[in-house]
Amino acid sequence: MFKKILVANRGEIAIRAFRAAYELGAQTVAVFPYEDRNSMHRLKADEAYQIGQTGHPVRAYLDVSEIIRVAKECGADAIYPGYGFLSENPELAEAAAAAGITFIGPGQHVLEMAGNKVTAKEHAISAGVPVLKSTPASSDVDELLAGADAIGFPIFAKAVAGGGGRGMRRVERKQDLKAALLEAMREADSAFGDPTMFLEQAVVRPRHIEVQILADATGETVHLFERDCSVQRRHQKVIEIAPAPNLDENVRQAMYRDAIAFAKSIGYVNAGTVEFLLDTAGERKGQHVFIEMNPRIQVEHTVTEEVTDVDLVQSQMRIAFGQSLKELGLLQDDIHLRGAALQCRITTEDPAAGFRPDTGKITTYRSPGGGGIRLDGGTIDPGTQISPHFDSMLVKMTCRGRDFAAAVGRAKRGLAEFRIRGVSTNIPFLQAVLDDPSFVAGDLSTSFIEERPELFLTHQSKDRGTKILNWLADVTVNHPNGDGNGIITPSAKLPPIDLASPAPAGSRQRLLELGPVGFASALRQQTAL
Repeated sequence: MFKKILVANRGEIAIRAFRAAYELGAQTVAVFPYEDRNSMHRLKADEAYQIGQTGHPVRAYLDVSEIIRVAKECGADAIYPGYGFLSENPELAEAAAAAGITFIGPGQHVLEMAGNKVTAKEHAISAGVPVLKSTPASSDVDELLAGADAIGFPIFAKAVAGGGGRGMRRVERKQDLKAALLEAMREADSAFGDPTMFLEQAVVRPRHIEVQILADATGETVHLFERDCSVQRRHQKVIEIAPAPNLDENVRQAMYRDAIAFAKSIGYVNAGTVEFLLDTAGERKGQHVFIEMNPRIQVEHTVTEEVTDVDLVQSQMRIAFGQSLKELGLLQDDIHLRGAALQCRITTEDPAAGFRPDTGKITTYRSPGGGGIRLDGGTIDPGTQISPHFDSMLVKMTCRGRDFAAAVGRAKRGLAEFRIRGVSTNIPFLQAVLDDPSFVAGDLSTSFIEERPELFLTHQSKDRGTKILNWLADVTVNHPNGDGNGIITPSAKLPPIDLASPAPAGSRQRLLELGPVGFASALRQQTAL
C-alpha cells in the first residue's frame, strides 16, 4: 500500500479520504490556503501544508503545480483528488505521472474523454449504449440553431465541458433557444474556459439513475447497483437513494449491462459512475439513455457503501496501488445488496430566500445519532465561520434501513434531531420533501421539486431555544418589574396642551431679551430647580 497519500481537496471528502488511508496504514497529507487555515481537514491529516496566495482560496485548490510541489516536498507517493476542484482534470493526472506519483483515479486519456460529453457520447454509441439525438458540438450559435429543428422541442443546450448543472439549459420553445444558448455559453466559458455547446433531445419527465462501477487494470469491471438522483434543484442533486425505488427489473439489469459495456469500451480503471436518464412518460416511457460518465468518486457514494458494505474510497486506493478486484474480494458474485439508503445534503442555504447561500458563525451545533445514521462532514463545530468562498454543504446525512420506507423514517428522525443555529440551512426544505406522499411512494422525477412549490413554504424551523432567549432578553430589559398590572403609564399623566396656541417663551427667548451677560447673571441668581 502507498506510504503517504496527499489529498488535493478540502472539507468532508478530504476527511473521508484520510479515514480510508488511515485504515490502510498510509500516512496522510492535507493542503490548505490561508483562508482555510481553521478547516477541520487540516487537523485530521498527519501533515498539512499551506498553498496558494492569500486572497485566492479557490484558485489554490486548482493549482496543479502547487499540488505537485507539495507532493514532492513531503514525499507523497499518491494523490487522491476526491470530487470537484481537480478531480476530473487530466493535467493533474499527467503531472503526477511525470513526477512519479500515482494519481488515484483513471488515466489522463480517460479523463480527457469523459470530460468531453460529445466524445463520451461517441464511445457510448460504439459500445451499443442507447443515447439521445443531438447536434455536433460547436461554438457557433447560428450553426447550433440550424440543427435544433431536426431534434425538436423541448431541447437541452449543454456545454461540452460542463458539469454540476453549469452550462446547461432546458428550452421549451424555439424562440427562446438563442438567448438560452448565449447565456449558457457565457457560463461555460467562465466556469470551464470553453464555450463550446451542443443541443440534445430532452427526455419527458425523466428519472436520473446512475450506476456505480469499479474496474481494475486487468479489465475486470463490476457494478455496485444503482442510485436514484432524481430529486434535484437546478440540476443539483438534493437527495440520493440506493437502490432506485420502483425501478423495473428489466430496466435495472439493462442499465447494469450498459454501464459495464461503456466502462470496458474506454478501458476504464478505478471507481466511476455511468449516468442515465429514464423516460417516465410519453412514447419512450421505460426507455433509458446514456448522458455521461463521472470519472471520480461521487458526493453520494455513501449510499452505495451503506447498501453494499464496500468502502469505495479504499477500493479506489487499492486499485490504484495495483490490486485487482479479485484480490479485493469484489467480483460481481461477491457484491450483494442489503436494504436501502438515502442521503440528504445539509447546506447553508436559505430556502425562503431562493436558496441564497448564507455565511456567518455557527453558534449551536447538535447532530443526530443512533442506529442507521451516518454523518460525513467537514468543519461544523460551534464557533465555525462559514466562508463564502466554497461550496455551501455542511454535512451529508446517510440513513440506512431494511427497506426504503425504513430509511425515510430514519432520515426524518435525523433531520428532526439536528440543531444548527447562527446560519440558515435547508433542513426545513428537506423535511418537506421527505414528508411528501409522492416521495415516500417512490414516484420521482427530475421535475419533482419544480412541480411542488409548496415545499419551499412548509416546515419553518421552530427554533425554540432562540425564541426563549429573545423573550428573556425582552423581559429583562423592557419589563424588569412585570407588565404593571393596571398601573397608569407615564404618558397618561402628561398635562393637556393646546397645540394650536403659541408656545410659551423659553430659555432662547430669555437669552435674546437679556443678552449673554444678563442671561448668565440671571442663571446664577435663580433658586428654582
